[in-house]
Amino acid sequence: MPDTLLTLAAAIAIAVVGLALLAAIAVIAARALRKREPAAAEAAVAELVRLQAETATRIEAMRDLLAGRQAELARAVNERLDSVTHHLNQSMTTTRQHTVESLQKLNERLAVIDSAQKNITDLASQVTSLQNVLANKQQRGAFGQARMEIIVKDGLPQDCYAFQFTLSNNCRPDCAVFLPDKRPLTIDAKFPLEAVTALREAKTDEERKQAAARLRTDVSRHVGDIAGKYLIPGETQDLALMFVPSESIYAELHDGFDDLLQKAFRAKVVIVSPSLLMLAIHVIQQIQRDARMRAAADQIHAEVGCLLDDIGRLHDRVVNLSKHFGQASEDVRQILISAEKVEKRAGRIREVEFDEADEGAAPDPVVIGTAARHLPAAE
Repeated sequence: MPDTLLTLAAAIAIAVVGLALLAAIAVIAARALRKREPAAAEAAVAELVRLQAETATRIEAMRDLLAGRQAELARAVNERLDSVTHHLNQSMTTTRQHTVESLQKLNERLAVIDSAQKNITDLASQVTSLQNVLANKQQRGAFGQARMEIIVKDGLPQDCYAFQFTLSNNCRPDCAVFLPDKRPLTIDAKFPLEAVTALREAKTDEERKQAAARLRTDVSRHVGDIAGKYLIPGETQDLALMFVPSESIYAELHDGFDDLLQKAFRAKVVIVSPSLLMLAIHVIQQIQRDARMRAAADQIHAEVGCLLDDIGRLHDRVVNLSKHFGQASEDVRQILISAEKVEKRAGRIREVEFDEADEGAAPDPVVIGTAARHLPAAE
């Protein structure tokens, strides 16, 4: 398109130059007419007419060229406008698609943000309710009891534990786990949390020192209560568990109050966190499984002994039956021998001949005696 514009500008310039030449020739011719003779004037006029015709022809050609160039320019401009419009439409379509995709992704992210904000709100309400629960001593005990019950229920069968079990001294631990020797392992879920809260909220060294002393006093008193109430010689196990419903609290006790843990262990009270209680429950489950396996092994051993006794009696009876079979075989053999002898005697009797005249008459005793003497003696 730039070449077309240059050509059009050149054609317009040539037309302007031609018009200027015509004007100059006309001026020259007029001056010549005034100065020269008529003949020369006529020649000048003829020359002027010729030049005018040539100029008109050139102007017509230039007009046609200008019209063609203008048509080409219009076509090029239209094609370029169409191309620009097409590219613009494609660009707008692509931009619209990208915008729609970006808005969709933005909506998805906003939905995720709304869900996260809702979860954060719910978590904040749960933390607030948990704080309220931990602030109330009775609700805190119920919270620790609930966590302890969930751990015990998940790890042991229903007939292996009991909640609020009554001992012989009318004390009722929070949970009693029955071991194979039928002596319960007692678990207490009431932990004194006020001293721990005071220790965490202490800002000065003096406040921390007082809170630590209070924590030692409260935990020691609670350990003594557990040992005095839930450890009965011959009735319960030699150890009792004190359940701490928070891993962080147990970590603080383990890091900063190791002497308190050792004192509780010497009192036969073991302080356990939720993870340690799970481990203890798994160990108890394994002990109960081993006890059941030993009971099953003893039962199998007793059944095998009974089976061996039955096999011994079966062997004796088979021996007796074999003897009876041997005696019966001997009796059958002797019976067969007697039958053969009877058969032979019957054959000899059949071979004895009698006179036809004597048929139907009574047998002669003399003949019978003679025939009897000829028969072999009975065996």
